[in-house]
Amino acid sequence: MSEQKKSNAILDKKSSRRTFIKNSGLTVGGVVLGGALGSLLVNDKQNTPTNTNEHSGGTNSNPNVALMYFTPDQYRITEAAAERIFPADENGPGAKELLVAYYIDHQLAGAWGMGSKEYTSGPFFEGADTQGYQGRQNRQQIFQIGLKGIQDQSLKTYEKSFIELSEEEQDAILSEFADGNVELRGTSSAHFFGVLRTATIEGAYADPLYGGNANMEGWKMKNFPGHQMSFVNIIEKEFTVVEPMALNSQHKH
Repeated sequence: MSEQKKSNAILDKKSSRRTFIKNSGLTVGGVVLGGALGSLLVNDKQNTPTNTNEHSGGTNSNPNVALMYFTPDQYRITEAAAERIFPADENGPGAKELLVAYYIDHQLAGAWGMGSKEYTSGPFFEGADTQGYQGRQNRQQIFQIGLKGIQDQSLKTYEKSFIELSEEEQDAILSEFADGNVELRGTSSAHFFGVLRTATIEGAYADPLYGGNANMEGWKMKNFPGHQMSFVNIIEKEFTVVEPMALNSQHKH
């Protein structure tokens, strides 16, 4: 074979090798890319767009309306008790409409309920009133004991569930707890009522971010402006009624 023919054969071999590698890469890429595009095109034709805002579960658009700790029965007892502590009147809505029971539920599900930021180990002694709570139970346990106590006392006194009692009967039960007249195992009824009352008031006035104070109605009753970014534009002007703003409104400026 002549030198020229050998040289051409070598060049052809190298060329066809490069062409094969090049084409192989395109083919592999083409298969993957083609498959992906084909899938998208097929899906685009076959699938109809879905409205992601449609949900099969409840119709309430407030994401805070969800239980994180309570059972449904515990929630209903808490809701009824909170409504008697903070009832609706001519000034505005009560605890039920303000979703206070959801606030309490969410707090119990977190660090506040578990007492994770407090020292709750022994030794345990009865402390003075100025020393605060000295018991071993965290707030989750206190509510478990207290809510069961409310139900048991209702059945014992009226032979009805607490949520079935009249407002006057519910007030009578809660008054017994407030006065410490109901025996509970592990905590006092007065202490439980104190925690429940404090949490109820917090739920009525805390930022809606935490589950209560629905639609900032608690703030509106107090003419509290909430978390305003600034008052510069209304300072030194005539008196202005400022609509309250929640924490999440700061994302809208």
